[in-house]
Amino acid sequence: MPIKTIDSRIDIQASPDQIWQVLTDWPSYPYWNPFIVGLHGKLQRGARLCVTVHPPQARRMTFRPTLIELEPGLKLVWRGTLLAQPLFCGVHAFELEVLDAGTTRLYQRETFQGLLTPLFSETLLNHTRNGFLGMNEAVKKRAETLASTGTA
Repeated sequence: MPIKTIDSRIDIQASPDQIWQVLTDWPSYPYWNPFIVGLHGKLQRGARLCVTVHPPQARRMTFRPTLIELEPGLKLVWRGTLLAQPLFCGVHAFELEVLDAGTTRLYQRETFQGLLTPLFSETLLNHTRNGFLGMNEAVKKRAETLASTGTA
């Protein structure tokens, strides 16, 4: 089955807990997040979410994935499908890795698979990748502010 993956990462001068606080404060996403401009639902495994993304130079898209992995302070993963999983499935993951006492690496990735994956244009993949990079920078800024001042 065809697979396409977008990987990104950024090193942040903040603890995993501080970054987790930023990542899971979904109500404030519209105020600071340039990529995921809306995220609603319960922060619990099996919950159905409503996610609105706005990749740079592309139109907004809203989808309803299911939260499939949740390890507070470490990992948050959701999976969305189009029509049926064999046709198209996207798995979006945020993972945190402690590098040293004051630095944490944030990984953000999306894996697309299914029979319709080849129809996903390189242009849309690049817009999405740029959205990840913009969000990563915004998370970094917000988490580092939280780490230095106690407020995001």
